[in-house]
This record gives sequence, C-alpha cells and structure tokens, in this order.
Amino acid sequence: MLALILTNSKPKPNHFTPMWPHTDDPHANQPVLNGGAELDGAELYAIMLHGRGAHPNDMLGLASYFNQQHVRYIAPQAFNNTWYPFPFTYPPQQNEPFLTSALNRVGGLLEELYSHNITSDRIFLMGFSQGACLAIEFAARNPRSYAGIIGLSGGLIGDRIDPQRYQGSMNSTPVFLGCSDIDPHIPAERVHETEKIMKTLEADVTKKIYPGMGHTVNEDEIDFINGLINSGLAGT
Repeated sequence: MLALILTNSKPKPNHFTPMWPHTDDPHANQPVLNGGAELDGAELYAIMLHGRGAHPNDMLGLASYFNQQHVRYIAPQAFNNTWYPFPFTYPPQQNEPFLTSALNRVGGLLEELYSHNITSDRIFLMGFSQGACLAIEFAARNPRSYAGIIGLSGGLIGDRIDPQRYQGSMNSTPVFLGCSDIDPHIPAERVHETEKIMKTLEADVTKKIYPGMGHTVNEDEIDFINGLINSGLAGT
C-alpha cells in the first residue's frame, strides 16, 4: 500500500473552528503546482485534488507512479489546505462558502485548459479523500465527456443524495471508485450510492471495495489508473 497521500484524521466538528477567509471565494487565488509533460506538449491532462490537511505535492507524488511523458498533472492547493471544513456527509450549506469556491476552482482550471483548445475528453479529474469527493461532485454536477473521473476514497457530497442535482450525460466517461470497506471517513454505502448516480449519468463505472484496506491508496488502484491513462493515450 501507498502511504504518501494519507490525510490527517478528520476533526470532530464541535472541536474544530475553520480559519475563516476574508472572501467568499477562498480557493480562488491559491497556488497551483504542475508536473509531468509541458502544457503545450501533453496529450492528456489530469487535475489532481489533495485531501484534507494535505498539499499539492502529495498529489504530484502520486502522479510519479503514472505515465509522465505525455500527461500534464495540475495540482491546485486549497485555502488552509482544506477544501471544506466539515465532513462531506454534512448538509452542503454547512460547508459554505468553501464548497462552492472549491467547485468553482475546479471549473476555473477546466476553463483555462479549454482556452488552450484542450477538450474535456482529454482531461482527467482525480482526487484522494476530500479531493476525491470534490472531483466526483464536480463531475456529477457538470456531466460531459471526460478522459476519466478517479475517486480514491470518496463519494458524492451531502447529508443525502438528491438525484435531481445531477442531470445530463457523461457519454460513457470511465469513472473509477476505489475505497476500503472499513474506511473511517468514507462510508461504503455512500460509494454504492455514488456508483448508482454515475451510472444514471451514463458513465462507465468501475467500483472496487477493498476489504480491510483503511484510508489509503493501494497498488491495484495505481495499476487500474495507469490502464485508464494508457488507454486514453492510445486514443489520442
């Protein structure tokens, strides 16, 4: 198993006071790190979203296990290293303005790539833990043809799943959902619910639940993601 992107344990909400930003868009001007191929020379692009209390370097460390020659890895940093302050299974309004700002940050990075004539079917959205939840939520709210959606220990965001929030088609976009059956932060049932929504959005979903794994990333997940990337490169 890989331990390079483990996040801190999620704090108990009654013991946690988030550092409140001086803006309603706290993630807007945070740094972005890059790795892999150069922007103009890449064939595929991956927006990589870190977990709670982690750093973009953690995601670029994960990217070192993937094809580097033809893929541009883009890793934004969250305000205070946290995309939203409370657990992802809380009502979304309790995670504002952080959640909307985080979703807008992902959308802004996509728009920047589009401005370089890079189409969404060449772009992966990938995240671990809190970052996985964000990647999955963004894709479900903004369905289209992506190169792939990769959620490592994550699921759709909210105290309940409202299917009306997710409308449209992902046009057979490959979606990978990997998680432990005993993950202390991600209920397995939420992963199952996420799979159903993604299938309703016409995604090509692969879900893998790993017995006893804990909150981390394993070699099987790495191999599967490499397979998706290599398939994407073969199709470009």
